[in-house]
Amino acid sequence: MTATFTPHPKPVREPKPPRGPRQRKCAVSACRTPFAPRSMTHKACSPDCAAALALATRQAAERKADRARKQAIKPRGKHMEETQAVFNAFIRERDRLAGYACISSGRPLDWSGNNVDAGHFRSRGSAPHLRFNEDNVHAQSKQENRYASGNAVDYRIGLIKRIGLAAVEALEADQAPRKWTIEELAAIKFEYRQKLKHLKETASC
Repeated sequence: MTATFTPHPKPVREPKPPRGPRQRKCAVSACRTPFAPRSMTHKACSPDCAAALALATRQAAERKADRARKQAIKPRGKHMEETQAVFNAFIRERDRLAGYACISSGRPLDWSGNNVDAGHFRSRGSAPHLRFNEDNVHAQSKQENRYASGNAVDYRIGLIKRIGLAAVEALEADQAPRKWTIEELAAIKFEYRQKLKHLKETASC
């Protein structure tokens, strides 16, 4: 006798109920109440929150415009000062993470306070075109940098040990003048802010 196969009927699935509008949180940070937006641009859960959000947006735009105005009237010297400060902070963090001693004295650096400078091998006064050259700038104790005239002889000895004689002689031979525009200074400042941020993130991992 041949067996016969009777297929079982597939179960009928109940249709899913229609979804309601997807909720989002109110954009006002002090509220954050979930609500169903009427459109993609609907960001506030109530008229009061909409008014608060409009005020915050307008104030943010005014602050941005104010910053732009200040940047536009800021003298080039101020841009240079700010860029140098960011670059120097990067140099100090680079050498701190590397565990370097003072470039000129060879003594351990005190990182606990404001005791470390970014010292220039060829000074900003005599070689301003090398002020943002990473080979030319290294962590140095304030005592050496400010009160021992940078200790140039020992700085050179320490620098040869660190980057090699050829690189030191290249710095000494570099006489090419450079004059940065405000836009170039802004780009350098941005670059070294990013580099400094990356170093700090790497150190915290």
